[in-house]
Amino acid sequence: MSSTHLVLHDPEGHLDAELPLDRELHKALVKAVLGWAGNSGLPPADLQQIALLLTGAAHAVAGDVRRAADLLPEDHAARALADVVLEEADRRLSAPAEGTVGCAQNRARLVRALYERLDRLASVAPQTATAP
Repeated sequence: MSSTHLVLHDPEGHLDAELPLDRELHKALVKAVLGWAGNSGLPPADLQQIALLLTGAAHAVAGDVRRAADLLPEDHAARALADVVLEEADRRLSAPAEGTVGCAQNRARLVRALYERLDRLASVAPQTATAP
């Protein structure tokens, strides 16, 4: 019996650096999720899938933030702020994704914060940002 799954081994994270993010999709999803007031009307399984999608986006954008920050001198203020944002992202992403509005919204806020940090890094050194 053949498997339809492919396992990728990428310990150095080269694939993350080479695959472009769909920023517009992420922005639209973040806007929609943060626009929910109270009950979204979606079943928990759908909420969990949204949280997982946002989790993947957060991991990918965090990688771009890390690569951009690493190009700056170690004592640069923008690098220090990026390190703080990345530590917070690691802490928040260590919690499992749940099928709740709150979880999806927390992941959406994290994606938004990571893109904001990436944009700030790009304004310091425009060649450092890799996400479109």
